[in-house]
Amino acid sequence: MRVHLDTDIGEGFGVWGNRDESALMAQVSAANIACGFHAGDPDILRRTTALAAGLGVSIGAQVSYRDLAGFGRRFIDVARPTLVNEIVYQIGALQAFARIAGTEVTYVKAHGALYNVAAEHVDQAGAIVEAVELADPGLALLCQYGTEVWNRAGERGIATIPEVFVDRGYTAAGRLVSRQHPDALVTDVAEAARRALTMVTERRVLSVDGATVALAPDDATALALCVHSDTPGALEMATATGETLRANGYAPAPIDRLR
Repeated sequence: MRVHLDTDIGEGFGVWGNRDESALMAQVSAANIACGFHAGDPDILRRTTALAAGLGVSIGAQVSYRDLAGFGRRFIDVARPTLVNEIVYQIGALQAFARIAGTEVTYVKAHGALYNVAAEHVDQAGAIVEAVELADPGLALLCQYGTEVWNRAGERGIATIPEVFVDRGYTAAGRLVSRQHPDALVTDVAEAARRALTMVTERRVLSVDGATVALAPDDATALALCVHSDTPGALEMATATGETLRANGYAPAPIDRLR
C-alpha cells in the first residue's frame, strides 16, 4: 500500500492567512494548493509552489467554487460548462506557477462544498472529471471512494486515489459530517495518529454513530490521508501521523503523475 499524507495549504488571500507554512509543508508528502477561487492569490501560489518544490512535496490543484467570501464552503449551483471552465482555469494557474518553481502539478482535489456536493451531484461530479480530462488526463484525482466523482472518473479513465480524513468525522454513508456537528473535528493528536494507521491497515473507519465505513476498495494500492491546515493542532497532528505511519512501515510518499 502506497500512502500519501496531504494537507490543504496556501489558503490565504492578500494580508490574510499564514505566511509561513514551511513547518507544516515539511511534515507532508503532498500539498493541496488553493488556486484562487476559495483562497490563494498569485503571490501565495508562487510562494507555496516554490516551498513545495524545495521540499520535494508533490503539488495538487485544490479547486473550488468561486467563493472567496465563504471560503468555498457554500454550495453554488454553477452550470456545468461554466464549472468545467472554472476548474480548468484554476488548474492552469497552478500549473504555471509549478513550472516556474521547476516542478509540476500531479493531481487535483476539489475543496469544501464542491468536494462534498460532487460526492452525490452527478453533473458537478462530471464537471470535475471533465475539467481534469481537458486540462491534463494524466493527473490523478483525489476523492472519496464510492462517490459520484469516483464513479465518473472510472468511466472516463481518470486515475483516482481514495482520500481519507484523519481530522474529520464520518457519517454512516461514508461522507464527512457537517462542520456544525459536535463531532465534526478530531483534534486529539494521538487519537488522530492512531486513527490514521487504522485507516491504512483496515481501510475502514467508525462513523460518528458507530457504523463501520469502507474507505477504499480492498484492492486499492494507494491511500491519501488528509490533515486540514486549519484544524487546531494541524502541525502536531501531521507530525504525529507521519511518525506513526513510518514506524509501522508506511512512509508517506509524494503523489506522482499516474500516466
